[in-house]
Amino acid sequence: MYLNLNINPRAKALIFDIDGTLADTMPAHFVAYQKILMRYGVEFTPELFNSLAGSPISAQMKLIKQRFNPDGFIPEMVAEEKEIEYRKTLHLTQPIVPVVDILKKYYGKLPIACGTGNDRITSIKTLEVIGVLDMVDAIVTCNDVENGKPAPDTFLKCAELLNVAPKDCLVFEDADLGIQAANNAGMMIIDIRQYL
Repeated sequence: MYLNLNINPRAKALIFDIDGTLADTMPAHFVAYQKILMRYGVEFTPELFNSLAGSPISAQMKLIKQRFNPDGFIPEMVAEEKEIEYRKTLHLTQPIVPVVDILKKYYGKLPIACGTGNDRITSIKTLEVIGVLDMVDAIVTCNDVENGKPAPDTFLKCAELLNVAPKDCLVFEDADLGIQAANNAGMMIIDIRQYL
């Protein structure tokens, strides 16, 4: 289950998504969503989960509100409930070893950022748990940009913080919305799903 790939020699910086790319968090996110949304009578299916993957939690909750309009559903409050539930299992998070190995291989050789739709507290904790927090030069979360993925803002902010032109950045992603965001930013992309 190792990535058998060479990064583009043109890459002057690497940008990694976190959830589902560096860290195997998706099953825990799914269970937290299911548990919280059940309280509001919303059946959270794998199909719905996959359609939301990569976008900021605030956007996900607004979409759920629009689609199901559950009683007493306040997107901001439900987002916080879900994150609290998710953080209960965060310490069990495992790295996605082949991708983390690439980050470690290029640590100190190329600037490295993480661009995620998750919040800053959870993102930092996740990187800490999988042992790479100190290897990352910049972290851009949903708290740092107005428009999350698929808008290019997250990845463009990473490039700005690394002081590297967007066209010279290589993004590692596992979600369609994230890939769209990297495309919209004019960056090189590796969809890790085809290698795992």
